[in-house]
Amino acid sequence: MKRSWSAAFAAYLDRRVMLVLLLGFSSGLPLLLTFSTLSAWLKSEGISRSAIGAFALVGTPYALKFLWSPLIDRLSLPVLTRRMGRRRSWGVTIQCLLIVAILALGATDPAHNLWVTGCLALGVAFLSASQDIVIDAYRVEILDPASQGPGAGAVQTGYRLAMLASGAGALFVASAWGWFAAYATMAALVAVGLAVFLFGPEPAVVVSPATREREERAAAFLARRPDLHGGTARLAGWLYGAVVCPFAEFMSRPVWWAVLLFVVGYKTGEAMAGAMANTLYIESGFALEEIAWVSKIFGFGATIAGTLIGGALIARMGVMRALLLFGVLQSVGNLFYVVQAMAGHNVAALAVCVFAENLTAGMAGSALVAYLSGLCNVAYTATQYALLSSLTAVGRTLFASTSGWLADRFGWVDFFLDDHGGDAARFVAFALVGPPLPNRAGPAWLKRAVGRLILGDALLTRSKAMPAKVFSFAQVKAVTGRTGALSEAPLWRGGLTYFSDRTDQSHGPQEDSDR
Repeated sequence: MKRSWSAAFAAYLDRRVMLVLLLGFSSGLPLLLTFSTLSAWLKSEGISRSAIGAFALVGTPYALKFLWSPLIDRLSLPVLTRRMGRRRSWGVTIQCLLIVAILALGATDPAHNLWVTGCLALGVAFLSASQDIVIDAYRVEILDPASQGPGAGAVQTGYRLAMLASGAGALFVASAWGWFAAYATMAALVAVGLAVFLFGPEPAVVVSPATREREERAAAFLARRPDLHGGTARLAGWLYGAVVCPFAEFMSRPVWWAVLLFVVGYKTGEAMAGAMANTLYIESGFALEEIAWVSKIFGFGATIAGTLIGGALIARMGVMRALLLFGVLQSVGNLFYVVQAMAGHNVAALAVCVFAENLTAGMAGSALVAYLSGLCNVAYTATQYALLSSLTAVGRTLFASTSGWLADRFGWVDFFLDDHGGDAARFVAFALVGPPLPNRAGPAWLKRAVGRLILGDALLTRSKAMPAKVFSFAQVKAVTGRTGALSEAPLWRGGLTYFSDRTDQSHGPQEDSDR
């Protein structure tokens, strides 16, 4: 049932959503302490640029966190798990270790023991990535399906506020009282999330009979193998349930490969454009101070507004419709880079560009988080969400790394049009993973507007790097104006309502849907 506007925004006052906001703040704090804030510290100590650049490698755990997420999903901690539950016990343990690690990092002397600073920075990144595994699983399990949209907006808002604190805030503290004081302050702020795990509720997860039966069959099979005995068979059975089952369960779903492609590509266009944004601004003649005020301060406010508006709209529209609409708006927002490239040194144009891009990126980010949350089977939440969220980093790294070469080859205007046109492929993927939109699903003006925006997306692709005719008119009309007709296709009927159900209507924290 569609919510009213007041009810959609009132969802942010839900106690569980407020807890998620605090956890998002705790999650976002450590990131810059091992990236830009750490780089500023190293530079102030006279460390070479090559050494500072090498410190980017400490972020590797964020991309690989799915490798140890099965342990956090399944391994019980002595005493703590029995007293606090699975998620809270891991949350308290990891955050206590994270606080100690941040304090230790702040106490190092990079000018004389750079390798110690590097090792502790890697430790902070590892614990931060592990914290993200627990927080994401806790958020998915504690919120019911109707609250996933506001929860996504809340966690992103908290994350952005934390990045402001650990970025600009840490630099202000360091300039007044030194680097240890800055890192100690950030370590104290991590306690915001620690309080949630200490005093918040433990999600109640009931594993479905189908999931339990599948794992019991595997354990019985391994126990009968002649080459496995006693503890070895039990260990193999545990590893099967913890490591193999989460991935096997996901890959047993219809068109799972299309879902993975969609997750990788949803924000790739924004990542490629964003990677070259500051370069465009500087080449357009803007001073660093102008970029800082407009892009960072004004843009930060637009991003926060986007995440909150996006979360409320998801609660009102449903995840899948919001995912499509926000993806289109994100593409339109990226088009403002073309306007900026043509306008040159024009502060008003820069402000409009930054506002449009950050607002729509915040909305799309909330939709993507809510979508990923709905894809997770609550029996394997930590592992599956860690895998899916790791895939979203592909666009920020692999594809965005080509953005400079493309800009050099085609120039700014064609580069941003190419990047925008690449988003058309996302709508093809959406046609595979999204549900049909029945006529009663929303107002006619909204569906017509979405259709025209997507049609514009396809027709605006006109560069040498990508052919203009990404979709024929009939294909675009089929995806936009008459989406419900696609439900007649065998592929659509075979699996896409599955993902629709899991996202919009399916499990809450009390059940595990295993189909």
